[in-house]
Amino acid sequence: MKILAVSDKVVNALYSPCIVQRFQKIDIVISCGDLPYDYPEYLTSLLNSALYFIRGNHDRAAEYFHQPHPSPLGGIDLHRRTINHEGVLLAGIEGSIRYKDGPFMYSQSEMWIHVIRLVPALLLNKIRYGRYLDVFVTHAPPFGIHDQADYAHQGIHAFRWFDEKFQPTFHLHGHIHLYGLDQGQKSWLGSTQVINCYGFQEIDIP
Repeated sequence: MKILAVSDKVVNALYSPCIVQRFQKIDIVISCGDLPYDYPEYLTSLLNSALYFIRGNHDRAAEYFHQPHPSPLGGIDLHRRTINHEGVLLAGIEGSIRYKDGPFMYSQSEMWIHVIRLVPALLLNKIRYGRYLDVFVTHAPPFGIHDQADYAHQGIHAFRWFDEKFQPTFHLHGHIHLYGLDQGQKSWLGSTQVINCYGFQEIDIP
């Protein structure tokens, strides 16, 4: 199964009918946040794939036909949810650290609450499927992995604990913009591969 994960930046090469030739088969599009909602809608429509998302700290409600629309059309919100998509176990947490007033920003303590509320479903996954989770989707990175020194871009302590405790195969995140080759985009935390999906990343799920 193939995932196309996008975050933070609209890539013009993908926002084109040519995407059908660029990606022969994508099963799931995942938005890690901070993107206009019509972008993942466009990708999933052309690729004929499922769409899952979480919101980033810059997300806002869009409007369709003068009606507020707070999420991508046809997408499934992963925030504080676990979902089995054709055998792939997904879960997510939206937002970043709160560094100003606005939606989808949380304190470290509030992020702990979000994570703890996922635990019962993960334990049930373990009983049913023999594993806790395959793909953990967040906007912010885990603490100490791909994060930055400034407060707005610090990682989330609860996410690092989550990865260390439940060891999902992949942790996909955004929020950290990439400006040079010296910034790592893929790291390991135990057996979890943490991937910064700024722009886009294509991921194969065994």
